[in-house]
Amino acid sequence: MAGLTVASIAAATLAGAWYFQLVQGLVPCPLCLEQRYAYYLLFPLGFLIALAANWGAPRAVLLAGLAILTLAALGNAGLGAYHAGVEWGFWAGPTECSGPIVDLGKTGLGKAGGLLAQLDSVKVVRCDEVQWRFLGLSLAGYNVLISLLMAAIAGWGLRRTSH
Repeated sequence: MAGLTVASIAAATLAGAWYFQLVQGLVPCPLCLEQRYAYYLLFPLGFLIALAANWGAPRAVLLAGLAILTLAALGNAGLGAYHAGVEWGFWAGPTECSGPIVDLGKTGLGKAGGLLAQLDSVKVVRCDEVQWRFLGLSLAGYNVLISLLMAAIAGWGLRRTSH
């Protein structure tokens, strides 16, 4: 049950992140993209743990999977807290920036000014600038809360499975 719950939360969170990116037009910064890595692990692993439990897998396999879920979610909560601290100006963030990938085939390199026009339209996304807040929390802040919730659920499953 814990694995399936974590997988469901991870899938819903990824869907929300992609919604904000593709529908709302919020371009993720490098730290935002790094925070998604844990969800790309938590979703399939949680689902596999649920399947393994349903098929009667050995308890050691379930314990290992739930431990990985717990640690990955806790690590992601830490990364989210670091990102939120960068947004609030508590500490410096990474120096790299991101923007849309330039497709050289569509920039009209043969046309005068095609590449320059594309470069002028690039929106640079900084890790220390919040694009969206709700109730005072940015998406990085919500990532902390969601990751802690998933860690608690996976930890609960780990504890129940170990007894």
